Amino acid sequence: MTVNCILSGVGGQGTVLASKLIAQAAMDKGQNARTAETIGMAQRGGCVVSHVRIGDEIHSPMIPKHSADVIIGFEPAEAVRCLPYLKKGGVVVVSRKAIPPVTSSLGNSSYNGSEMIAYLQKEVARLIVVDGEKISKDCSSAKVLNVALLGAACASGILGLSMDELKNAISKRVKPQFIEINSKALEKGALAAKMTVPHHT
Repeated sequence: MTVNCILSGVGGQGTVLASKLIAQAAMDKGQNARTAETIGMAQRGGCVVSHVRIGDEIHSPMIPKHSADVIIGFEPAEAVRCLPYLKKGGVVVVSRKAIPPVTSSLGNSSYNGSEMIAYLQKEVARLIVVDGEKISKDCSSAKVLNVALLGAACASGILGLSMDELKNAISKRVKPQFIEINSKALEKGALAAKMTVPHHT
């Protein structure tokens, strides 16, 4: 069995670290894992998409369209942008808070993400919306959004990884002084997913 996971966000949100945590947890279980990134503008604010594939037979790290079991969207518009990758019946985990793209901030756009969330609610069989901003405040760090979303994805059951397996990966991949705060964010993300009423189209 192969698990295909797309993580989409903007530069500076920790998308790549999140993909490495998933891969680390899978490899620690003895599974094969491959990751690849496609990065837009090479700067903070540019779009970043990470592909993570876990399974016995993985010939390419890149996930074909209509094949992703889960999309973890660090930002609503970035989640929508990656929807063509999602397979029928797949799961989308998305942070509610919008980050206006560089181009719209120049044009004084009123984008706030709510239209994108509404679109996802119409198009996605299983949608988990996470209040990443609240979790970041609870953890006193804006840098834990990536791990909070991982916690939500883990709680959905789609990744095939346990919370303990992800916490172990955090202990290996994150600097010692940040392990506790990231473990807390993981728990809060999982709790947020469990409190989300499943949305079915």
